[in-house]
Amino acid sequence: MSIHILICDDEPDIVKALEIYLRAEGYVTHAAFDGVQALEMLEQQEEIQLILLDRMMPRMDGIEAMMRIRDKYNIPIILLTAKSEEADLVLGLNLGADDYVTKPFRPVELMARIRSQLRRYTHLGGSHDSSEEREDVLELGGIRIDHRARKVTQYGEPIALTPKEYDILLFLVRHPGEVFSPKELYLRVWGDPPLGGEGTVAVHIRHLREKLEIDPAAPRTIKVVWGQGYKIESEESGAGRSE
Repeated sequence: MSIHILICDDEPDIVKALEIYLRAEGYVTHAAFDGVQALEMLEQQEEIQLILLDRMMPRMDGIEAMMRIRDKYNIPIILLTAKSEEADLVLGLNLGADDYVTKPFRPVELMARIRSQLRRYTHLGGSHDSSEEREDVLELGGIRIDHRARKVTQYGEPIALTPKEYDILLFLVRHPGEVFSPKELYLRVWGDPPLGGEGTVAVHIRHLREKLEIDPAAPRTIKVVWGQGYKIESEESGAGRSE
């Protein structure tokens, strides 16, 4: 069965180059040149399974388009951005992007990111470790994850997470107290070597803290173990030098 990918960028040369790369890998491509066209294409092509979305475009930019897409669709979105400022990347990830690639991108890296997102999408956010348990409901402290419905609550209050935030939280809750480096988290959650994408993990962790912690500056659930990585634990079980 063919996999359909929507390319949305206002630069025809970039769209053409991406079409060449993707078609060589066997993907079916669809093109849009601004956010309005992307939304129209999604309405017409129900089989689209991933979107490459440019950040800066006329009429409707990638951020606004992504917000509207997330109102109706849960398919993976990889943001293409020419900006290197962290604030711009944070905004995109916070509003629903699953990953980002900074222009000029390397085709090998982009293809690896695409394959990773497609695997996560087709496995409905499941773990890559086939030996892991598949509980429908997981709880840690006040956090409750209904994996069948992909819903998260904290002390009974719903927590709105992006798909990638959900995947990271699910993985950490399945491994309470274990420490994972950014590189290992990327490998285990995205399913591919990070290829320099460890910073994406830090951005998602920061957003999870903002949504789950009473005081994100003094986290009691998702913690940094200095020089090692991240871990999650219930508020009552925290111990040791972490932050």
